[in-house]
Amino acid sequence: MGDIMVRAAAGHVVLTYRTRTNGGDWRDMDYPVQIDWTPCHLGGTRAWFLCPARGCGRRVATLYGGAVFACRHCHGLAYPSENESARDRAARRADKLRERLGWPVGIFNGSNWGRPKGMHRATYWRLVREYDALEAHALGSIMDWVHRFR
Repeated sequence: MGDIMVRAAAGHVVLTYRTRTNGGDWRDMDYPVQIDWTPCHLGGTRAWFLCPARGCGRRVATLYGGAVFACRHCHGLAYPSENESARDRAARRADKLRERLGWPVGIFNGSNWGRPKGMHRATYWRLVREYDALEAHALGSIMDWVHRFR
């Protein structure tokens, strides 16, 4: 639960809030976050935050909360896919193909659901071959994992 005030100014926004760590004393925070602008390919410009953490200054679209709002690198955050095993990655990619093929998600749901209406046969069979390879990799990895506990 929190409350933060954001004031817009020329070339930056100012964040004002209170924070405390592990039930300690409250500290008032009040600091600017610079904004950088880059041109877009089809005209116009896009705004980016410059990470306010000391020594960073990365151009980012999102700042994450903490004692100081900063980029994901400064907070040590990882994308979910960075923590995936090869088995998990294969299963996730297989599920994405199942969605594209209009099949129910889940590698244990079988693969005899047919070709979606309007999809070219060549495309369908290419996706099925790709899916079969991913399914075999994921299921083989699961079997290897299960056999380790025997």
